[in-house]
Amino acid sequence: MRREWSPDELVESWTLVGQDWLLVGNKSGATRLGFALLLKFIEREARFPQDADELPASVVAYVAEQVQVAALAFGAYPWSGRSIKYYRGRSGPRSASASAPAGTRTSWPGGWQLREALLVRCRTERIEPPGRADRIIASARRRSSSDSASARPRG
Repeated sequence: MRREWSPDELVESWTLVGQDWLLVGNKSGATRLGFALLLKFIEREARFPQDADELPASVVAYVAEQVQVAALAFGAYPWSGRSIKYYRGRSGPRSASASAPAGTRTSWPGGWQLREALLVRCRTERIEPPGRADRIIASARRRSSSDSASARPRG
């Protein structure tokens, strides 16, 4: 995630709207701010942040102002424990392994576009990209190559 945001970019990417307020509404303090930041981060990046350092101070300050919680309260947001595990499991993206039926094949473009296509697809489907995307893509390419080779007529 980039570190610098203009005021217009903050408004465009980090403003809570509509359904966001229903999800944030029943929380308070650091939990309210942390949840709102997770929600908007997931929307932008199609994944959960690994820790608080991934969120720039300008973003934290902007969202804190919206939810009327002091930006310093974000330091008290727990990055391990019951709440964050619950949020990861219940809000926003599902894990990639839980979202697709077994045996489902997806047709992806070749070359350098594979990773980008995977991230776009995950964002569209609102699922968190797998942690080892590069290994999965390499395995799929090898498998695809061997499937193609075995399907060719032998002469």
